[in-house]
Amino acid sequence: MAERVPIWEKVLLTLEEAASYTGIGINKLREISNKEDCSFIIWNGSKRLFKRAKLEEYLEKSYSI
Repeated sequence: MAERVPIWEKVLLTLEEAASYTGIGINKLREISNKEDCSFIIWNGSKRLFKRAKLEEYLEKSYSI
């Protein structure tokens, strides 16, 4: 059986994991990540994955979302 990696150690997070990790709603994360200049998203086909470290960096610099 595959070993589970704790969410805070993952490099990439799904939309649901990112919402759980940050406390930001799924709809707000979709809105933010739909922007063309979004630097913390990587696409796997039609699946959006969040680069955890870059997302944390973005949130650290943000005053409001």
